[in-house]
Parts: sequence; structure tokens; C-alpha cells
Amino acid sequence: MATYQRIVLASRPRGEIKAENFRLESVPLPQLAEGELMVRVHYLSLDPYMRGRMSEAKSYAAPQPLDATMIGGTVGEVIASRNTQFAVGEFVAGMFGWSEIGVSDGSLLRKLDVSGIPLSAYLGAVGMPGMTAWYGMNQIMQPKAGETVVVSAASGAVGSSVGQLAKLRGCRAVGIAGGQEKCDYVVNELGFDACVDYKAGNLKADLKAAAPDGIDAIFENVGGEVFDTALGLTNAFARVALCGMIAGYNGEDVPIRNSRALLKNRVNLRGFIVTEHPELWPQGLAEMGALVAQGKLKYRESVAQGLAAAPEALIGLLKGRNFGKQLVKLI
Repeated sequence: MATYQRIVLASRPRGEIKAENFRLESVPLPQLAEGELMVRVHYLSLDPYMRGRMSEAKSYAAPQPLDATMIGGTVGEVIASRNTQFAVGEFVAGMFGWSEIGVSDGSLLRKLDVSGIPLSAYLGAVGMPGMTAWYGMNQIMQPKAGETVVVSAASGAVGSSVGQLAKLRGCRAVGIAGGQEKCDYVVNELGFDACVDYKAGNLKADLKAAAPDGIDAIFENVGGEVFDTALGLTNAFARVALCGMIAGYNGEDVPIRNSRALLKNRVNLRGFIVTEHPELWPQGLAEMGALVAQGKLKYRESVAQGLAAAPEALIGLLKGRNFGKQLVKLI
């Protein structure tokens, strides 16, 4: 293997992402310096935040550079090592992006135990999405037994975990998802109490019926009409964990028309970026890993095959075509 393949950001999208915004390249295999190791990537993670990073607009993180390997979480196997802390054959998680090969000095890598947890789960329920669910639940929403928790994008990698964590706390879990198939999965497989199909055209009435006692906590992934509707049904002292606003990722406005509910119901709304809280990751990932290993937390994956499939898979993710965690399998 004298060369390997990677995908770089070739141009910045205007509006929706297009395949031509990316370029597939072959590059020479690097030589390892003392203290470095080489990883053969098995899975890439695709996540909504990537759309924001592709823009030059000011945000919480620097824009994805042009002509550089597209950013992203990965898991893979160490295939060469000049680092005493990592042995050939060990599995690790890192941020090698859309590439078949990654090189690291080991400082930002996490060793993975694949004996009881599948490798791919470390990019989903036991990775950044699971940690995102855990943080919003435990640090912001803090729901008590009997309270109603509403989760948008409920069948996705983050939302599916949020609802299950809410159920483990004794809450009423209400999901919002796009399409009857996703809603059936959320209720029948994940154990939510109800799920509202926002595509059915009766969002307000359906959500009110699913949350007859009002809403005590919202985990928001979408924004726009979905969030606005839930906000109008909040109870006094409701908590909102604002995680994502997919409705505005292509530059659309995401107005809040029910803003008076923020004051009337003394709502505590907090946006968060989970990577800004590394001190909590060991605890959160340990708890999520234990739940997955014990079969108490279910997850679903959409898997695209081969590096070249990544652009279309990301486009599909932003349009809601995925079902559960979106991955790209390289090996």
C-alpha cells in the first residue's frame, strides 16, 4: 500500500451541499516519525455539524480548510507504531477525517475495547452522539421521574439515545421524527411512549396529544417549526438542551415565534457544544458503554460502503434519509 485515498473539501457549498464540493485524492503513504503511529480507518462518522464547518461563517469552531482532508470522527486499527503507548493490532478512536489512513502522535486517541461493544458503536451510542445525549440529559435537562421529555430527530444517533435515557429515569419520552417508519421504530424498538411524525402535517395537534400534561424538557436537534411548536407547549420551569438546528444548516432562517413562552414559563434554555466539556467524557462514555454492553441501550446504523460514498451519504443525512447513526464503512 504505497498510497491511500482521502476526500478533501474542494469548494464551499452555497445552500445545499453538492457532490462537486468534494474531491477524492490518492496520496503517498507517510513515513512515521519517532513517537507516531499509523491507523487503518475502518469506519467514518458523518454528522450534521459538518455542514456548519464547511462554511466560512463565524461559528464555535474554525471552518474546514479547503483542499484539506474533510473533518470527521473515525475508528480503526493500529497498523504501524513507533509509539510505546500503542501496539499494532489495537483499536482506537480519533479524528482522522475522510481518509483511509491516519497518523497521530497518540495525544488525541482513545483506545477501544471491542470485546463487548462493536467497533462502530464507538462512533455512535458510545461516541460523540452518545456523549451529546448524556450531557444534555444529565447537565441541562435533569428530568425527574414522571416528567415529559420531548426529543426532536428522535430516530437519529443522538435523539434515540436521549429518549432511552429519559425512559431509564422514569420519564414520559415523546419523539418527533420524519415519517411513519421512523416513528414506529422509536416507539416499538426504542421504547418511547409516543412519536409524532412532523411530515404528517398536524404537528401542533399531534404533539399536544402526545404530551397531554405539557412538556417539561426538550432536547432540540432541529429548530424551526419543530422547536417552535414544542416551546409553545412547555410547562413552567421547563429546560431546553439546544444541541442542533438542522432546519437552518443550509442558511435558512430559523425564527422562534413562541418566544413569549420563554418568559411566561420561565424556561431555562442552554445551547451546548459537547466537545467543550472533555472533563465529563470519561464518566459519560463509561455509563453509555455499560448500557450498550448490557443491552439496555439500543441503536441503529445506516452504513454507506466505501470512501467514495461519503459525500452522498452526508447529503442524505442532512435531508433525513439516514435511519439512526450514519457511518461509512471502509473495511
